[in-house]
Amino acid sequence: MNDTPWAGLAPDIGRRVDSEGRYDFFWAVMPNGLPGLLLRVPEGTPTVHPIPILRNLSLSYRLVDNREIFCISLEDRSQVEIFETLCRDVVTAAERAETAGSVLSRAIQRTMRWHHLLRAGVVEGLSIEEQRGLVAELAVLRDLVDRHGALTAIGAWMGPTGSPKDFELADMHVEVKARRGAAHPKITISSAAQLATVDGSALYLRVIDVDTALADQGMTLADHVDATAACFGGDPAAASLWEQRLAASGYLSEQVDSHRVWKTGHARIFQVTEEFPRIVPPLPEGVDDLKYSVSLAACAPFEVADEVLSPARSS
Repeated sequence: MNDTPWAGLAPDIGRRVDSEGRYDFFWAVMPNGLPGLLLRVPEGTPTVHPIPILRNLSLSYRLVDNREIFCISLEDRSQVEIFETLCRDVVTAAERAETAGSVLSRAIQRTMRWHHLLRAGVVEGLSIEEQRGLVAELAVLRDLVDRHGALTAIGAWMGPTGSPKDFELADMHVEVKARRGAAHPKITISSAAQLATVDGSALYLRVIDVDTALADQGMTLADHVDATAACFGGDPAAASLWEQRLAASGYLSEQVDSHRVWKTGHARIFQVTEEFPRIVPPLPEGVDDLKYSVSLAACAPFEVADEVLSPARSS
């Protein structure tokens, strides 16, 4: 472990991560000789139970001098380099906690994000157009949280899992398209399944203008992610699912350009019916990997009010 924060450390001897940090994080070598990150849990903060069981990582509590210590330790020595990156990201995220009482939960949630990110095999981050799409999906996700609640909304976000539709609720599906505000008024459909309806579920197409620029003022992609994460802070089950979905989306916080801001603008919603301009299965034999464009002018007759995204009211 030469040239790492753990170099020269004896077991159970900690080295503070940031001497000016708000919270007490330490680099440490665990009794088994493997690297770890320790957090001295702020006094009065309840510990989080149960602790997630993760592959190649061990999460645990230890009592030292009558203080709870939260430990994240690596179990695979070959992953020391990526573990260091994980630890630094966990510390950065936890340092943003608004209160001492939330620093532990933020550290655990960030560790969960990395666990799912590594399992998903994501290493390169998102392209500009993929970031644009993520900003739009996060905007819809926050809207659905307001309408349906945190757990239902995050459970409906299926786009990162590879599902044809971005959101799948009990009685409706929502496909989200992001476009540059000044671009030609059309959207790109990337498969025949995207606008294919499913029996028993209404299908809506949400089109959002998302513009980006290099500027010092405005919301970065990380800001959009943090604003969405705040929707799930009070629900551990929803927070865990949020971390899974975000990791599967390919988002990497350390690859976010801190000078690139994203702004959502005009948003429209269309109901996809039998008459909607689209290409759906079955396709002619031999036709595959379909991709096509639809003019927004042709979609105009199918525009509906945003209220269709709210839960159906009982009569």
